[in-house]
Amino acid sequence: MTKVELIDKVTDTKGLDLSKKAVGEVLDAGFEIIGKAIKKDRRFSYPGFGTFTVRSRKARVGRNPQTGAEIRIKASKTVGFKPAPGLKSSL
Repeated sequence: MTKVELIDKVTDTKGLDLSKKAVGEVLDAGFEIIGKAIKKDRRFSYPGFGTFTVRSRKARVGRNPQTGAEIRIKASKTVGFKPAPGLKSSL
């Protein structure tokens, strides 16, 4: 699902009288707040949906697929997601 499709689905929800622009602004603000929470607290949890956490990747040795030469891949951080049991069982 794309951002435009999500905005369309929320706009089409019964009982909500919001414009697509307003829904888009609310979604943008929501995702911005979630991103800041993950940066600050290293996690964000939404009951019934799941938990986003910061995960660390160790430095490692990889290979250049064209030449086969070994290359060093630096340590990095990424965001991981663990679905809530209800969401996971519904898949």
